[in-house]
Parts: sequence; C-alpha cells; structure tokens
Amino acid sequence: MIAPSILSADFARLAEATEAVRGADWLHVDVMDGHFVPNLTIGLPVVQALLKATDIPVDCHLMIDEPDRWAIGYAEAGAHNVTVHVEAAREPVKIADGLRAAGAKAGLSVKPGTPLEPYLDLLAHFDTLLVMSVEPGFGGQDFMPAVLDKVRLAKRRGLDVLVEIDGGINADTIEQAAQAGVDCFVAGSAVYGADDPAAAVAALRDQARRGGAS
Repeated sequence: MIAPSILSADFARLAEATEAVRGADWLHVDVMDGHFVPNLTIGLPVVQALLKATDIPVDCHLMIDEPDRWAIGYAEAGAHNVTVHVEAAREPVKIADGLRAAGAKAGLSVKPGTPLEPYLDLLAHFDTLLVMSVEPGFGGQDFMPAVLDKVRLAKRRGLDVLVEIDGGINADTIEQAAQAGVDCFVAGSAVYGADDPAAAVAALRDQARRGGAS
C-alpha cells in the first residue's frame, strides 16, 4: 500500500493534490500542533474539507499533545485510520476503543528513539502500527534504517496489525522497508516532487512488491 503524504503537497491546492494521486491506497495527513512536534500544519477543519474532496481513504497521523481529547473527532469526521503517538497518549487503549466505535481504524505510532518492546501488548487493541523512520515534525528528512528492527519485531511476534512506515521513503529506501515486512509506505516528496505524482505512486508500489518478494 502507498499513502502519499500531503505534507509535501501545495497547501494552497490540496483538493488538486488529492486528485493528482488518484490510485493511491490511502491519503496520509499529518496533523501537527506545534507542541508535540516543533511544527504546525493543519487541523480538523482542513481534514473535514479534504474528506469532502476525495474518495481515497484518509489516514490521519496525529502528532499532537492530548490525543485522548482530540483523536475521536477525526474518526467521527470520517477518517479511515487515525494514528496517535504512544509518547503522547495517556490512555491508548481507551483511545483505540473510541476510534473503532466511531468507525475508524486505530493506529499507534512510535518515534525513532522509542523502543517497541514495552508496547507490544498494547498493539492487540490497535489495527495499525506506524513506525517513524525520521524524527516527526518535518518532511524531507533522511531515512533511518535502524528502525526496521521494530518492523521485524512486530512481524516475528505475529501481531495482527498493518505495519506502516513514515519518513524518507523513496525509490532508494522502499525495497529495504518492504523486505523488513512493511505493509504500507508513506511517501511525501517522492510523490509530490515528481512530475506525475500518480505515476510515482504506481512506481513505488511496484518497487515495494519487488522488495517484499525478495
């Protein structure tokens, strides 16, 4: 699965940006509050507008403080998958239950420096695991291959979660991520920096399939 990240799109033309990646599996939306990460992007009103502009399932990654308070609103708005950070969530299981009750899939994310082992039992309550392969907050960073050990750990444990990776995914890195067992690849500049974003999505998907088969 390929999930283009609109963090790398033109924020003045987001509806066109969603149309440009028709054929993508998910549309990845980074919500940042300027507190949990040192950047400020968009919030619920923009996500609500995006949901009206596209039929691509919207994947909301909440890089925010107090996700216990805010996450459910994104599910109620119609987001397909809503991911919160384990470093910010006070009651992650309660959040997951609320997201699912509101009709969304529930995701849990870990920063590059956060070990996965203490949270393995939590993942029984979640649908997706988002492994950050850059420090969250800004696009265009270099991929951190060491985080693939977390992907391998999740796969070895046989966890019933879709494993997503976010950060530095491009033609040079996607195959090694696929080899580690990643199911869904968030790609920003590799898609929106291309002349034809839809073709870039298709090319990345082909590469991921080759990597997963090797």
